[in-house]
Amino acid sequence: MDQNLLQLVKTSFSLWVILLCSVLAVAAAVERAIALWGFGDEARSLADAVGRALFRADLDDGRAQCERSTSMAAEVFLAALVALSPKGGSLAGRPAQAPDAERLVAAVERERQRVNLRMRRGLWILGTVGATAPFIGLFGTVVGIMNAFHDMAHTGQGGFAVVAAGISEALITTAAGIAVAVLAVVLFNVLNTHVQKLTLQLRLLTEEYLELVTELLPTLRPGAPARAAGGEG
Repeated sequence: MDQNLLQLVKTSFSLWVILLCSVLAVAAAVERAIALWGFGDEARSLADAVGRALFRADLDDGRAQCERSTSMAAEVFLAALVALSPKGGSLAGRPAQAPDAERLVAAVERERQRVNLRMRRGLWILGTVGATAPFIGLFGTVVGIMNAFHDMAHTGQGGFAVVAAGISEALITTAAGIAVAVLAVVLFNVLNTHVQKLTLQLRLLTEEYLELVTELLPTLRPGAPARAAGGEG
């Protein structure tokens, strides 16, 4: 039976596809786990750093914090800073022209949606494997049973004992497909739930950030006094 199983692994196209699907599912899950590791803490730390820079009226430092950060949330915070000061500089050194609050909010929201898409990247692989692996296994089983009956017709010998071995080996592909599908679905649900949690955290951080930015917008109006460099009022 072990030799027959090894032969099945070597010759079954469906089983090779299932094995490939399992590798893709595990690779996609590991990649997403690494990419999302520490996202919430990094985003919160970056939001605090940029917020302190805004209170100091130092857009250059805020932009530098975003550009040095490896967090995916950096682009969200950077979008507002670019809208506030396209060429850099501090709040005190801005031209006498207040930025459009609606355009600023829209720019930040666009970046937040892009980050949401980036966080979900690769999850479709897990969903696809979970949905198709059982059918690939079933296809391999049907082909195996057809071959078993073909061999029975070719040899002219009948009876269940003749085809039992071939059918039992063919059913292995169905079992393998179901096992891989269960693994992929579990990984998809775990990562999808985690991504939903992170997107909610990012949304709350973005709303807090926009509240801070819009609070600082009056200082950009013509004739408005600049904030003190060390003040956080």
